[in-house]
Formats: sequence, C-alpha cells, structure tokens
Amino acid sequence: MSRPMPDALGAAAVQRYRVDHLTRYDYGSAVSQSWQLARLAPRELPWQHAVAQQVQIEPTPDERHDAVDSFGNRVTHFAIHGAHRMLQVRLDCTVDVGLRPAVPAGIGREPWEAVRDRIWHEPGLDDLAAARLCHPTRLVPASEGARAYAAVHLVAGRPWLDAVTALMLAIHADFAFEPGATTVSTSVDDVLRERRGVCQDFAHLMLACLRSHGLAARYVSGYLLTDPPPGQARLMGADATHAWVAAFHPLLGWVEFDPTNRQRADQRYITLAWGADFADVVPLRGVILGSAEQGLQVRVSVVPVD
Repeated sequence: MSRPMPDALGAAAVQRYRVDHLTRYDYGSAVSQSWQLARLAPRELPWQHAVAQQVQIEPTPDERHDAVDSFGNRVTHFAIHGAHRMLQVRLDCTVDVGLRPAVPAGIGREPWEAVRDRIWHEPGLDDLAAARLCHPTRLVPASEGARAYAAVHLVAGRPWLDAVTALMLAIHADFAFEPGATTVSTSVDDVLRERRGVCQDFAHLMLACLRSHGLAARYVSGYLLTDPPPGQARLMGADATHAWVAAFHPLLGWVEFDPTNRQRADQRYITLAWGADFADVVPLRGVILGSAEQGLQVRVSVVPVD
C-alpha cells in the first residue's frame, strides 16, 4: 500500500518496508579478538528515508562507533575483545521509498561519446565523484573482453540512454543467473567466458564495460522486495543483498540500471551503499584472532508495511 510521503521526502506517494538482515558466524573454536566494519544503514536520499533502524550485535561489542566513508556510506566500526564462539549482526529497519526522479523527455539523447568527453573535460562534475569512477579497480580491472563486448552496443553516435540501456539488456539476455556458480573472487573475464553468475558479477561486468569506454559508473548495493505483490514477477537476487549499477550523466545525475532484472531501479529497490566495486560496500567484513573454521548464515527479509 502506498502512503503519503513524509515532509522530508516531499508530497509523492511512498512505500514503507520492513528490512530484517541477519548475518551470523559460528566458529569451530573460540575467537579471542574480533574487529569488524558493517555497512548496514540505508542511505538517506531524496526518495528514501529510514524511519527507524537499529543494528544489534551479539556478543555486545567492547568498542563501537559510527562514521561515514569516502562515498558517504554510513559505517559502524566495532570490536569484541573477549573469547566468543559466534558473532551475530542484525539490522532491523523501517524505510520509506518514494519514486526516483523520472528521466525528462529529450534528456539523455546526447551521443554517449559527448557524455564521456564532458566527464573527462570537467572532472569537477558531482564533486569529482564521476571522474573517480571512470577508472579500473582491483575487482573491476581493465578488460579488453569487456571493452569488446560493450562496443557492440556503444556504437558511434548512439544516444547515451539508449546505449547504456542496450548494454543492460544484453547482459541480462546473454548471461544466466546461477547462484553458486561464482565467488567473490570471480573475475570479469571469468564471467565473460562462463556466461553465468549472480547480481554482483553482472554489476561488475557492466561497470567494466562502461568504464572501458570512459563512462562513469558506480556499484550500488541494497535490497529488493522479497515477495512481490500478486501478479508481479519475483525479481532475481531478492534473497540477499542485491547489486546494480548507477551510470552518470551530467544533466541527469546517477541513473540506476539493474542488469540482473533488465530494468531501471524503481520503488522496489532500497539503497544501502555505493562505491567503485563490491569491496566498497561489503555489508560486514573484519579480522578475527582464533578459529580457522567458521560457518556463515545470512538471511534477508524485505516486506511491505501496510
């Protein structure tokens, strides 16, 4: 059910969601020290507002503080200094999501090369955020395979919006969504060769394609509605954190594309964090002293609130 948007978000309709994200590690033997970094707080955006949220950590941390990283994501740093056999981190959040800005008619029709050239000639666009996201990273290195794959769709003179949309649709059509087929270390070239993967792989591939042609794009992490309303298709990637891509246009800003589900992000997408690649948005990462064996359980639930 839609509801009036709170004053902080304007007057448009909004959908309220309840997010429950559980991460639990069980260790084979006692861990003596643990230092962790969590990115679990949804971003505050013109179309998104966290009404209430809490991050519950067991065992209770001996140290804990919140900060903001270089991409503006909210980060919780915590440490546990006593022996423990498990670590559980749980986000319980209520978030309102409104409609993202529509793409005005006629905007985004410039040739993609003109968009590329403006980003490179005006590096200060969006406070350097666009310029810094044109370059390869450790998880999205320069790939001749990605450049060649994208060249079929980024043909000379093609409007930017048409070209990026065509690339998104091609990735969806050419690659099979197959959970378990890849790992966090699977490279873009491996995905190109095997033609299968999950949302993280498809986001990294699309980033490599766009950046190889000088276009700015960032990795976006978030959540999808777990069970859709009657009559609507269930989106792939809804059982865990999801990943998609935002591409930059000087007049439109960051436009979000989901190659896993062949669509632009809409009101079903809850934005958690963004960065240059997955390494910048990992929900929970850290270092432990002790057990060499550990079991991991992750559970995500996103349900609409009537």
